[in-house]
Amino acid sequence: MLHARYLIGAVAVCAVTTGTAVTPAFAADSGSAAENYVALGDSYASGTGTRDYFEDSGSCLRSPKAYPQLWADSHGAANFDFAACSGAVTDDVNSGQLDGLSADTTLVTISIGGNDIGFVDVITRCLTGTDEGCDGAVDEAAEKARSELPDKLDTTYANIRSAAPNAKVVVVGYPRINEMGDCGIPFYSEHKRQRINEGADELASVTSERASAAGFSFADPRTAFEGHGVCSSDEWINGPSDPIQESFHPDVDGHANAYLPTLNSVTG
Repeated sequence: MLHARYLIGAVAVCAVTTGTAVTPAFAADSGSAAENYVALGDSYASGTGTRDYFEDSGSCLRSPKAYPQLWADSHGAANFDFAACSGAVTDDVNSGQLDGLSADTTLVTISIGGNDIGFVDVITRCLTGTDEGCDGAVDEAAEKARSELPDKLDTTYANIRSAAPNAKVVVVGYPRINEMGDCGIPFYSEHKRQRINEGADELASVTSERASAAGFSFADPRTAFEGHGVCSSDEWINGPSDPIQESFHPDVDGHANAYLPTLNSVTG
């Protein structure tokens, strides 16, 4: 059950930092000559929401239970560089996450774009404001997704391809966050939840289009998360949480049961 006392705190929902510190690469299974894998992106890639983080990842909140680490472990990656960082935007990827890429890199995954269009602002305004205020927040984010994000993604994807010319690149999308029906979160109406989900669909449309234009694969997790969003009886995405940083991010089940199978469907 979600606790109302966390609601006001959660308006800072992952007022996640934009630090770009990158941990050293480490081997998942040195006995297997397999992928040289680099994982890029924001909190949805780093594993914020799982409540379990590598000590040396600091504010980047990289988790051993995040989908990139799960994929590296289950596939016996020869080398794994986990560069994703909570709070990252495309500029952070370009300036601080690409050092691990090279001609030897065989697989790259990236989840990015949510913070560029104002994810935190949308959640904050929808949680604390009116339905109309939520409409405005989603509309503004959707406009940014259509008008500003394509160029940012194109630049980021081009930089990845330049740095890792031989890699398979998989752009991993975002889930729809919410389920409809009864919900224990005060003032979090069905209308607000539906509008946020529509914003996620807009983001998926733009991201998948730019991934295709770059020659990258798109891994869409929306179907895998169906029935397990915020306000469901079996949530794989946290609602307002304590600590605040966990809020509105996939939990351990979301990474293991939705994100990992989605990525596996593209990589094998």
